[in-house]
Amino acid sequence: MKKRIAIFGSTGSIGKQALEVIAANPDKFTVEILTAHSSHELLIDQARKFNPNAVVIVDESKYHAVKDALSSTDVKVFAGEKSLEEVAAFDNYDMMIAAIVGFAGLKPTLKALEGGKAVGLANKETLVVAGDIVMQKAVENRVPVIPVDSEHSAIFQCLVGETRNRIEKIVLTASGGPFLGKKPNFLLNVKREHALQHPNWSMGAKVTIDSATLMNKGLEMIEAKWLFNLQPEQIQIVVHPQSIVHSMVQFEDGSIKAQMGLPDMKLPIQYALSFPVRIPNSFPRYDFTKSSMLNFEPPDIKTFRNLALAMDALQRGGNLPSILNAANEIAVYGFLRNRIGFLDITEVIERTIEKVTYIPKPSLEEYFESDGEARNFAASLIKI
Repeated sequence: MKKRIAIFGSTGSIGKQALEVIAANPDKFTVEILTAHSSHELLIDQARKFNPNAVVIVDESKYHAVKDALSSTDVKVFAGEKSLEEVAAFDNYDMMIAAIVGFAGLKPTLKALEGGKAVGLANKETLVVAGDIVMQKAVENRVPVIPVDSEHSAIFQCLVGETRNRIEKIVLTASGGPFLGKKPNFLLNVKREHALQHPNWSMGAKVTIDSATLMNKGLEMIEAKWLFNLQPEQIQIVVHPQSIVHSMVQFEDGSIKAQMGLPDMKLPIQYALSFPVRIPNSFPRYDFTKSSMLNFEPPDIKTFRNLALAMDALQRGGNLPSILNAANEIAVYGFLRNRIGFLDITEVIERTIEKVTYIPKPSLEEYFESDGEARNFAASLIKI
């Protein structure tokens, strides 16, 4: 039986690479649902190639263009943000690849879990914003949440077969981004094009900026807490510029397991799609005989204060990670449009955290309200 896949965010970096993996394994996977925010031309091309049951274009102004282009096919076309939830509730797929960037991915993911669908999670914000509720849904419906992020996939892979063994800590590796070793006086003049030049990974703009500020690693810490049921003190960050060791687990006897490989997102995507089995591929292999040194060092949280803010949100919990995430999304949006400077991203987040009311044990509705309030305040700071 082929596994039926729904890709939410199919025109983004993760979505496109997931489709490459599926195209290379047509005997194992079929595509049932594709969604895009506004990249309607790419969505049309993908639909023509993979012939899904349904597509969603969130930008309603592009609906007729998509509908007309696919009129000669059997593909059902939907539009609007609400359609993401409605299509996520369909029963015609086995697994969702949740690759919508940011907070927008939360509601469709919850719908998939409620419907008993496995989720390959590439959207870390879903667990940052409401990790307790999302993971509870997965438990209630007895479905797996399989991480697609390279670091969390690495931890997940290291834990296979270790269910009886207690984790002492996990070590999430960070490349350090394009500004590793730089100080605030350098970062003051950083431009958009500099921050988008990641040394190792090919990612979307938002995730690349998060990597440059180290916010990405802070969000990953919060995500790891929920994915692996950990306490904050069990999660460590180390900077590893080569991005060969994707992350590590240390067990209570002191033994450490690491998952390694060349930096290529298609590997964790393929693992999530094919889990619990591994399938062959033609991806490049890491050659130990030609290796350079592998370096590890602590992160500079005095310079890259976004990571310190995320660590505090991890410790305090409640709706603070939701506030942090919302402010960061707006600040990164502003930076990418040259409205604020690189270091202003941190200031916007700090001021938003100070402004929005902290709730220790929020409901799902309060998570949504905190997100909206934080976005509005952060947007007012940068006048967008």
